[in-house]
Amino acid sequence: MRKKILIVAAGGGHTGYGHSLSRRLHEKGVKLYFLVPKGDNLSAERLGEMGPVRFLTKPLEPKTPSHMFFQGFIQALCESIKLINQYYDAIVCMGSNFCIAPSIVAMLKRIPIVNVESPVRFVKASKTARLLQPISTVTALHWPEQKRLLNGTVVGPMLPTPDTRPWDGGYILVTGGSFGHKLLFDTISQSDIENVVLQTGPIAPAPYVEGHPEWEVFQYSTNFHEYIAGSRVVVTHYGSTIIEALVYGKPVVITPNPEWTRTAGMDDARYMAKRVNAILVPNITVSNLVEAIREAEKRKPPSYINGCIKLADIILKL
Repeated sequence: MRKKILIVAAGGGHTGYGHSLSRRLHEKGVKLYFLVPKGDNLSAERLGEMGPVRFLTKPLEPKTPSHMFFQGFIQALCESIKLINQYYDAIVCMGSNFCIAPSIVAMLKRIPIVNVESPVRFVKASKTARLLQPISTVTALHWPEQKRLLNGTVVGPMLPTPDTRPWDGGYILVTGGSFGHKLLFDTISQSDIENVVLQTGPIAPAPYVEGHPEWEVFQYSTNFHEYIAGSRVVVTHYGSTIIEALVYGKPVVITPNPEWTRTAGMDDARYMAKRVNAILVPNITVSNLVEAIREAEKRKPPSYINGCIKLADIILKL
């Protein structure tokens, strides 16, 4: 009988890791189901190719005031009671507070929980991973350093399956992820770098289009991997694009977004920079960015065994 697995993907990088793991499970004949945040049509489109997608309230976004969490959590909990049943053989939580409500319901219904920590955590475990660990059957870790933070199993970095061959398009790919990185965009816009592909996310692209008509500027793309595959260097915030760049062998410049105060910090980014042989830019200025891009071009990213392979095998044995 085919296993039935529910993947809980909170959007952005969490959806990225969920997509990578889901493709591996899908290849092994697992019947997949997905929960994504309400309004996250990009995640629904990406994951919907592999199974049915349903929407759930996300209690807290990166810029949502913390005191609003409880109200959103109660709503998510009520919705989860209706959405999650004993039909599933396991629920896989890809991180963020979005996973808490469905995990509690899964625990009450005795559905095994797979708790996946974020790959960007090195100094302190994420609150969600710590909270879910006691009720989880498996806690999956990306790096050996995370064994200091959680009692889990190191599976390795969860890499996406490459959908195209890497090539040299000659451009610098600049991205702020799902929530954008205005400081990075404004700073790179002040430089004299001409061959840039800029992904702005929710930040209005018009100023960058007007200021640099020679650039390619867009907000979102379901084929974002193609832009990574053709880049010369990837300049990104501290998120999942770093892991994707590894797959295509692209050097990376990491520019943490100071607006994100509830996520991994600069100390975590230093660990990641060493892991992927990237250049870290703690202070985002034009001169620092230009110098970092030049230095990154001289570097070669390391290769890793895909952690999705090991984690998929663990899930199938539950």
